[in-house]
Amino acid sequence: MTKPVEFYFDFGSPASYLAYTQLPRLCAEAGAELVWKPMLLGGVFQATGNHSPATIPAKGPYMMKDLARFARRYGVPFQFNPHFPINTLLLMRGAVGMQMHEPARFAAYVDAIYRAMWVQPRNLNDPATVGAVLQEAGFDAAKMLALANAQDVKDRLKAATQEAVERGVFGAPTMFVGQQMFWGQDRLDFVREALDA
Repeated sequence: MTKPVEFYFDFGSPASYLAYTQLPRLCAEAGAELVWKPMLLGGVFQATGNHSPATIPAKGPYMMKDLARFARRYGVPFQFNPHFPINTLLLMRGAVGMQMHEPARFAAYVDAIYRAMWVQPRNLNDPATVGAVLQEAGFDAAKMLALANAQDVKDRLKAATQEAVERGVFGAPTMFVGQQMFWGQDRLDFVREALDA
């Protein structure tokens, strides 16, 4: 029986980006289904009292070096976004909107946003820049921005974020295999073990 891997992510998390570069292949090799779970990390932080590691003076610089090490290990491009932190509310609503209304293009949307966030960093705090990124990726930017502001999309993102908190999520990325929770892209070996068990 195929085991799903539930992947709670937010585009603003560089560790989520690194997990995104590895999880599709990991799941394919294990015969598992990757279930994408967009959530609003800011909402999770607020609900759990957690904070971005980048805001901790001693931890932030170390973490940036560590993320670069993992990017080299994985053989993937990574560039810290100079506009960090980015308010990802619009971006995550876009992801939820794509899942709900245009699921066939969800992967292309995720790829475009992650590339603009952590590969060729753009200022995604600016809605006009988000629109330009989407237009360049072949999306109708005006339609996408309208979709992100639809009430059903807003409600779904709120519900997904609340669900994450209720399941014990406190940061991103967080993966679930059954009831087992794994936090951090550096826990992917444990995700693979859980799938193999």
